[in-house]
Amino acid sequence: MMPVIRRVAARDGLVLNVLDWAGDEARTPLLCLTGICRTAWDYALLAERHAGRRRVVALDYMGHGDSARSEDISRYRPERAAADILDVCAALHLPRAVAVGTSFGGLMTMALSILRPTLLRGAVLNDIGPRIDSRGLELVGNFAGHDPGFASIEEAIAYLRTAMPRIPLPDDAAWRHFAALTYKPGEDGLLHPRWDTRVQLAMNAAGGGAPDLGSAFRGLLPIPTMLIWAEASEFLGADTVRAMVRDKPDLELVTLPGAGHCPTLEEPEVVRPLDHFLDRIP
Repeated sequence: MMPVIRRVAARDGLVLNVLDWAGDEARTPLLCLTGICRTAWDYALLAERHAGRRRVVALDYMGHGDSARSEDISRYRPERAAADILDVCAALHLPRAVAVGTSFGGLMTMALSILRPTLLRGAVLNDIGPRIDSRGLELVGNFAGHDPGFASIEEAIAYLRTAMPRIPLPDDAAWRHFAALTYKPGEDGLLHPRWDTRVQLAMNAAGGGAPDLGSAFRGLLPIPTMLIWAEASEFLGADTVRAMVRDKPDLELVTLPGAGHCPTLEEPEVVRPLDHFLDRIP
């Protein structure tokens, strides 16, 4: 099933790109939130598994994918992304949702639990928690502002294999698919990022440090939540995972041994428990 592509104006008039897969309107829709430097199409395979049975909505943040670019880099700050998500929920009539948040999308999920407590009926945090390891900030910092201008998809794959050596992709075909969702041809015939590389400047302007989002995580305490942890994650350390389990004993934990940031949610060890968790939420 292919999604309907919707164009939603944020409160400042800039346009957000949203993928909307139809499903049973009686069930709580999935709200899929990507990581930085990623696009809504990352969730296409998950949507294929759940669309028809429930609605699935995924969006490109401002400056990402097919959403608008802003002249003002402060438009890319996290608090503006959270406001955009709420604008999309209002425009598409999503009063309740199950958020599936990968990396930065998980941070947005925690923020939404504070900004709009009635929105979330469930949550999935993909390799992210209330404390971010400094290695992760360094990793994204080196990547987000970089536009290599690759001459071929093979060059892009080779770079990604070096930049993200522990991402759990199983074979060459998976790496090619991942690279195609990361870069696209420009007018010069070279492959360029599918995001505005100035998002890195916005991150630097925001302080660049690792915030403590413990209070935001506590906003998830009343709702069903699953944590997917890549055990060798550059973003989510074992101490943080232990603290999350201590603070929320009913947290459902799925661990990928030896994997680094970030799981794609298509790993065999993830698909079955994730789908079972989502299917239990009406």
